[in-house]
Amino acid sequence: MVLVIFIFEILTGSHSILESVRFSIGIWSNNIFPSLFPFFVVTEIAINYGVVELFSELSKPLMQKLFRLNSKASFVWGMSILSGFPSSAKYARELYLNGSLNEHEATKVLTFSHFSNPLFILGTVSILFLNNQEIGILILLSHYLTNVIIGLLFRNYYPSKEENTKISIKKAINNMHNKRINNDLTFGEIITNSLINSINTLLLILGVITMFLIITQIIDNNLNLSNYSQAILNGFVEMTQGLKYISLLEIPLKLKTILSTMIISFGGFSVHMQTISILSDTQIKYLPFLTARLLHAIISSFIVFLIFDYWIIYI
Repeated sequence: MVLVIFIFEILTGSHSILESVRFSIGIWSNNIFPSLFPFFVVTEIAINYGVVELFSELSKPLMQKLFRLNSKASFVWGMSILSGFPSSAKYARELYLNGSLNEHEATKVLTFSHFSNPLFILGTVSILFLNNQEIGILILLSHYLTNVIIGLLFRNYYPSKEENTKISIKKAINNMHNKRINNDLTFGEIITNSLINSINTLLLILGVITMFLIITQIIDNNLNLSNYSQAILNGFVEMTQGLKYISLLEIPLKLKTILSTMIISFGGFSVHMQTISILSDTQIKYLPFLTARLLHAIISSFIVFLIFDYWIIYI
């Protein structure tokens, strides 16, 4: 029945549906592909050449003492800060499949490695949508800080066995070297696999974004919602479209900033579906990730609410 309604809406509202498809392709080609493709390729090569082992040794105090987590998870956490979601799911999946992380460790690191791409916040959100660069910095800081808070809140969720946390640079280099020489794949095979896997993941992301944008368009066509309700609903379904609508609302900048922070930290169900799809062939659990995103949305937006007025005065 739902499928019949879906097909009927596509046929009768083809113009608006096509606009949604064009919008999704624009987001993907202008923002997602350029920002994620290089990271996806480089990180997969890095995993094959022992960079995970290097990160693991150098980050023992942070991961094991602070978050009580296998130090190899630091690779997921660190690379996700640079590339943004849903890359954390791809990195966690890779380390899970090669045995570096078990299902509990991979599940745990996903709870606090949900970082939006910094260029998206500082460029698209702050300058293009909100027309205020200082507000973008506030959103970025509150969004990133809350990930650390969530890591502490989930500290005792399946804590990893604590090992010697003394850092040895020599051991880190040796571990990386051993990983590289024990790899059976040639450099050409590694490059080929990295390209194929990265493109497949990005095409999956494009499909999910397009599907959710079509869903939001169908909702908008059939429900007589206020502009405010439409922006909130769209934001929790597909993040980028919702952020755009919020920026167009005639509401105070403080409220726009709070709502934008909340939506970015939750990620939208489109991002959630991308994460679920990437992890579909693993035992990594989704429910802790969902719980963490709800906490992320609440805590980060509350931080913005508390310090917004002081930030505007002193920055």
